[in-house]
Amino acid sequence: PRCMPTSTSIHPILDQAPTTESFRKATLRGFRKDQKQIPSKFLYDDRGSKLFDKICELEEYYPTRTEIGIMRENVSAMAEAIGPAARLVEYGSGSSLKTRILLEQMREDLAAYVPVDISKSHLLESAEALAEDYPAVPIQPVCADYTTSFELPEPPRSARRTVGYYPGSTIGNFPRDQARAFLEQIAHTVGPEGGLLIGVDLKKNVDVMTAAYDDAEGVTAAFSKNLLRRMNRELDATFDLDAFEHQVLWNEERGCVESHLRSTTAQSVTVADESFAFDAGETIHTEDSHKYTLDGFASLAADTGFEVESVWTDDRSYFSVQYCTTRSDSA
Repeated sequence: PRCMPTSTSIHPILDQAPTTESFRKATLRGFRKDQKQIPSKFLYDDRGSKLFDKICELEEYYPTRTEIGIMRENVSAMAEAIGPAARLVEYGSGSSLKTRILLEQMREDLAAYVPVDISKSHLLESAEALAEDYPAVPIQPVCADYTTSFELPEPPRSARRTVGYYPGSTIGNFPRDQARAFLEQIAHTVGPEGGLLIGVDLKKNVDVMTAAYDDAEGVTAAFSKNLLRRMNRELDATFDLDAFEHQVLWNEERGCVESHLRSTTAQSVTVADESFAFDAGETIHTEDSHKYTLDGFASLAADTGFEVESVWTDDRSYFSVQYCTTRSDSA
């Protein structure tokens, strides 16, 4: 199904959004485990996406401003690495803040820009804003869960290569085995001699890392609790939002910041007609944020058919933007 955006410079949105049924199945499956959990992709309904945009502006949330600084300083080298007439496919485009830096540099060179996002209204909003500012760039929005296979629209112009763009520290949301599978999927999508420009958060002081996911204003807590609100709305759940609190901890063994929703009391909650008991202090695991060393990510990329070609970092080595290529013989 396709729905028409209002701007004439945007191609029709290709709608492959996940269904409420997939949300229900994933939630029930996760809640039946000893450690209750929900995939972090379900944090991003329309309200969740807007709250995440606010998180990106917070003092404690270093990844966004650090990555933007790296991109502004090195965008000409990044554009050169991507090369002319590329089709740029952005995974989890959100509000496309960092994309603007690339589009500003490459507006004459792109065969197409394909933003892929799970939140349809958020996707259309940002695609229309970009179309207004960059009318020379063909924009082909795709509403889909990019962690599963999805269809790419035919580019309106001949593309010399397909390049994935995965900004932010989102690769860190995947456990290592899932990150490997996801990168393999991107390698398959971009094909031989394709590319990937990716943001990779680096290991650093633990207090700096945990504060980024537990801000003083409580915006991240609201973002996390919005998942309960969404389950109440879409899955007829009976969560009392005040009976849960946002909790963050550093897991040294796994090399990641874990986000949880912690039950403040013993209680029973119904989700999609199924009842679940919570002990006081029991948690729902909502998100992982794995941190990498440069060598660690290069090794992971090599396992998936990518080779790291260029790395750009900030002065403190808090964050990196990396350009990877697939071999000409890769599938």
